[in-house]
Amino acid sequence: MKKIKTLVPKYAILPLIMVVVLNTFVYNGSKIISSHLVHFDFSTFMDTLIPFFPFFISIYILAYLHWIVGHIVISRENEEICYRILMAETIAKLLCLFFFLFFPTIMVRPEVVGSGIWGFLTQFIYSVDEPVNLFPSIHCLESWMVFRGTMQLNHVSKFYKWFMFVFAVLVCFSTVLVKQHVFVDILGGIAVVEFGLYLSKKWNLGCFFRKLNQKIEKKF
Repeated sequence: MKKIKTLVPKYAILPLIMVVVLNTFVYNGSKIISSHLVHFDFSTFMDTLIPFFPFFISIYILAYLHWIVGHIVISRENEEICYRILMAETIAKLLCLFFFLFFPTIMVRPEVVGSGIWGFLTQFIYSVDEPVNLFPSIHCLESWMVFRGTMQLNHVSKFYKWFMFVFAVLVCFSTVLVKQHVFVDILGGIAVVEFGLYLSKKWNLGCFFRKLNQKIEKKF
């Protein structure tokens, strides 16, 4: 536990756990709820012009590390920034839940041929991740969120900020280049992040996590 507290500040532990739990429910729970509903294909002519590059599955997979590192660094800045970003993510995920339930999406993915490592990894991702719950793209949401959160930090280098931006853009590209998403899913992921950040800051909604931590500290 001491190692966890050193890596992640005490005030950030519960909010981070809550965000992870919410993400699991939004993505997996909504699949069960919407499984019997009509699903929509949001692909456009633009998507037919985007090539299929299995190599970008490497970026798609590394995105998970991008999110973990990004959230840890953000959480270590201070309580205000930590709570603001995590509340923005909570709002963004609730918006995703709305779309997943009322506008469930689906897409047709290409057949993966070849025996190379990138083809193998793409086939693996296809096998464990159904082509549903596409709009907004949670992959794009998460990477754009940690990038936008990073831009509010004062204790990181410009190189780190630029890296988080470039990698976020690469993640967005990867979602369509490996045919896990269509183009509008990228726009949706970015849009819910910006809306969540706006509401979280305007109404100081991050104080919810501060009050929650205070109540728990009083009880224990």
